[in-house]
Amino acid sequence: MLNRMGRSLLIATFVCALATTPVTASTAPRSLFEELATAAPALDRNVLRKAIGAMSCALDQGIEAAKRLAVIDFSLPSSVSRLWIFDLEERALVLQELVAHGQGSGDNFATEFSNVSGSHQSSIGLFRTQESYMGRHGYALRMDGLERGVNDLARARAIVIHGADYVAHDWIEHQGRIGRSHGCPAVRQEIAGAVVDELKDGQFLFSYYPDPNWLADSKYLNCRATGAPSRG
Repeated sequence: MLNRMGRSLLIATFVCALATTPVTASTAPRSLFEELATAAPALDRNVLRKAIGAMSCALDQGIEAAKRLAVIDFSLPSSVSRLWIFDLEERALVLQELVAHGQGSGDNFATEFSNVSGSHQSSIGLFRTQESYMGRHGYALRMDGLERGVNDLARARAIVIHGADYVAHDWIEHQGRIGRSHGCPAVRQEIAGAVVDELKDGQFLFSYYPDPNWLADSKYLNCRATGAPSRG
C-alpha cells in the first residue's frame, strides 16, 4: 500500500495531468448552433445563425425563454420544405415542412414583404407565438411580431399559423408551387394540429429573407451582448 506521501504525489500528478490535457472537439460541449445545424443539414447555416442570434438578443432584453424555435427561410421557393421546428431543450429537429407565403409576396418565390393590412404579403423578422384557437381555418395559432415597423402588426392583420388545402405536394406536381395565403404561414392540413401544438404558448418563430434594410436595421439581428441594440 502507498504511504501518505506516495498517495499525495499520485493525486497531485493526476490533477496536473487533467489540468494540462487539451480539450478536443470530441470532448468539448457542442454549442446550440452546432447541434441544431447537425440536426437540420438542409437549413442554411447562415439563416440558422441569424435565428439563434435574434432569439438570444430577445432573451438578453428580458423576453422569457422558449422551448421551441421555428425557422422559415423565405429565400427558398414554396415548392420545398422551408419550415423547421426545433426542440431547444433536446436540441433536436421536430419537423421540416412546407409553408406558404402571401399572395402579394410573390409566385413560387417570395420577394416582397410587408407589415401593412390588406397587402396580402408575408412579414419577416422575429415573432413570439401566443394562443391557439378555433377559427374559420380550424385549429390555428396567433402570434405577435416583435419588430416595430417590420412585423408588429401581425396580430392586427390576423397573421396566424393554420392549415390549408393549397399547401400540398399535389399542388407542386401540377402547379410547380404550393398555393399562397393572405400573408399567413399556412401549413399542410395533415400536420397543422401538430405544428400549432408544438409552437403555441410563447415560442419563437424567425422568418428570414435577405432584405438589406431589415438585415441592417433589425434590433434583434444587431444586438450587443448587453441587450442594447447596435447598428451594422
